[in-house]
Amino acid sequence: MQNFVYLLADRPGGEALAIDSGWETGPIVNAVREVGVKVKFAVGTHNHFDHTSTLRELAGKLGAKVVAHERSPIDHDVSVKGGDVLMVGQSKVKVIYTPGHTEDSICLYDGENLFTGDTLFIGNCGRTDLPGGSMEEMFRSLHDVILKLPPSTIIYPGHDYGDVRFRKLGEEAQSNPILLAKTFADFFSVP
Repeated sequence: MQNFVYLLADRPGGEALAIDSGWETGPIVNAVREVGVKVKFAVGTHNHFDHTSTLRELAGKLGAKVVAHERSPIDHDVSVKGGDVLMVGQSKVKVIYTPGHTEDSICLYDGENLFTGDTLFIGNCGRTDLPGGSMEEMFRSLHDVILKLPPSTIIYPGHDYGDVRFRKLGEEAQSNPILLAKTFADFFSVP
């Protein structure tokens, strides 16, 4: 399913957080060892199994706490809501609540980088036709929340579905038909 898993570190040798866990924990644990960081949190961006089926296992191997939105059915240690901040060493990572793909979808923003889970992809957005999905909520999350961030923000999606792996939000806003749709009616009619 071409999932991405991210490791966001305060600095080499410092604290870090893992974003989603994908299908296997071994490569993530190896990356943690290679970079030499202490993972404080393992964060689930939303409750779909392809992102979180190994989240508790990963947290156990790394001595981390599992973090998820307060509305999430994911087994977690720390509940968050939009606006909360996770401290990773000296770095602040803001939780942005972005329902639409699921009721518990969140993005993580460190002031420069936005980890979007399945809310926003390169060239598209997450599905809204699965349980807990909502086209109306997705439109609001994208247009009233994400597009309010600086255009220089680098977006890192939860899947490798685009022609590039990451892109500046300003560039994505000029090319992604989902973001170009200025009204809900236009958004609804994007193929």
